Amino acid sequence: MAGGKPALIRGRRAPITLTRERLFALLTQVLFQPSFDHMGIPLHDATFCVLDFETTGGNAGTDAITEIGAVKVRGGEVLGTFQTMVNPGRGIPPQITVVTGITQMMVTNAPTISAVLPTFLDFIGGAVIVGHNVRFDVGFLHAAVRRWGGPMMGNQKLDTLALARRLLADEMPKFSLGELARRLRLPHQPSHRALEDAWATVDLLHFLIERASAWGVTGLDDLVALPTVAGHPQWKKLSLTTNLPRRPGVYFFVDKNQNILYVGKATDLRSRVRSYFSSETRRKIPALLRETHSIGHHVCANSLEAELLELRLIKEHSPRFNSRNKRPPKSCWVKLTTGEAFPRLSVVRSTKGPGVYLGPINNRRTADLVVDAIHTVLPLRRCTTSIGRNRRPKRDGLCTAAQIGVATCPCTGELAVEDYQPIVAEATRLMTTQPHITLDRLSQRMNELAVDERFEDAAAVRDRASAFASVIARSRRISMVNGIGSIALEFDSGVVRIDTAELGLDEQLCVGAWLDRYGPNARLLAGSDALVSAIPRLPSFKPAK
Repeated sequence: MAGGKPALIRGRRAPITLTRERLFALLTQVLFQPSFDHMGIPLHDATFCVLDFETTGGNAGTDAITEIGAVKVRGGEVLGTFQTMVNPGRGIPPQITVVTGITQMMVTNAPTISAVLPTFLDFIGGAVIVGHNVRFDVGFLHAAVRRWGGPMMGNQKLDTLALARRLLADEMPKFSLGELARRLRLPHQPSHRALEDAWATVDLLHFLIERASAWGVTGLDDLVALPTVAGHPQWKKLSLTTNLPRRPGVYFFVDKNQNILYVGKATDLRSRVRSYFSSETRRKIPALLRETHSIGHHVCANSLEAELLELRLIKEHSPRFNSRNKRPPKSCWVKLTTGEAFPRLSVVRSTKGPGVYLGPINNRRTADLVVDAIHTVLPLRRCTTSIGRNRRPKRDGLCTAAQIGVATCPCTGELAVEDYQPIVAEATRLMTTQPHITLDRLSQRMNELAVDERFEDAAAVRDRASAFASVIARSRRISMVNGIGSIALEFDSGVVRIDTAELGLDEQLCVGAWLDRYGPNARLLAGSDALVSAIPRLPSFKPAK
């Protein structure tokens, strides 16, 4: 390209001139567009920009681009080409000239990279950037954009070198572009010139896509993940995922004896299951995949149906690799014993008998933290001394908690029932209709301790508040779901109908959590007032690290 002229673009796009402001807007749009990994774009609909740079050396920080070549393709069709020489603003080393044939005279009248970038970036647009050792080319592109003053591009990237090493590992001794083009007899042979090398990379890309189809690669996310997936010890089992749809549902790994090894849920079945061969790092995954003989699935209408089906399948089959929900947890409750003269808090295993109950709670440690949280804000009696109806003194002095002023002690017979009842009434209110007051008081106490530099005591109060808030939220979810009956919710994606009549405890919690997440984005078509609550929203307390 002669100096000052626009870069040569062949194809459907006409040369255009962009202002810096327009280019910044374009780059920002590309940078913040939804990730291709989550879009499941079929390969025939994906747009690839295959590029190659010739440079003055191998360091993107100190060397510069001398030639740009790029080919834009989609579905095997060429959309356009881009080629231009670039004045690097420095001398071209003799050894580079020997390899590429690019001399100083060839770039003397060429435009600078700053003059070329606007048109070239518009040519790339939102396409997937492809290169043979793409990190080299992208490194020089980002360095040029950074010097020019633009934001970094967020385009997806695909490396044909990494793909070839995975797919052709048993067939090729070397993986340079020239060696691959020669042995695979590609239509274009590289020559260390940008456009010719880009064409050779296009041929290689199409060859690798065809080869990858044998492993069930049909989408862009599959292709991008393949270099990592193919390095997995069990990667040849990737073909078991070929028929998985990109729909919400439940998947299950099955061994050769048709025993279910593991059950999971997903909003995108195909993407989730294939991730077991790439991004999953849990220690049990290698053993799970070694024993897997087949992978089954069940498509669900929505994520709620998938979550409920997952729970039921785990209960029914008790899969060896599922660590949770195999057996229902032994629940407990925090009880305010209102059936006696001087009620107190206790942890119980059932809701039999009169009292105010808070729960269910999964474990005793959390229940104890909830008891401590309420004791922190109210002077309920803590001793377990039995007090008869005549309230005769059972001990000579106050209990320890009463002596330090954090609890009342009716054991000596000096406290009247009517004087204790306001404390009981407030405890009932703070455990049921106004739990936010409990959290406000705990927050105030935590701040006071922090000001006094009593950080360990402050952390203890924070843990109590966190436990109390989680149990209240759990209790609310169960109460809400129990009161729903049957409802219909309309989302942008469709209508979800929920019938809670025969749900178990864990299923009620599942429905409640799902409604908390997605309910605000829905319109209630039919149902009850159970989804409406006058109780203020609880603040969140992070547990101690």
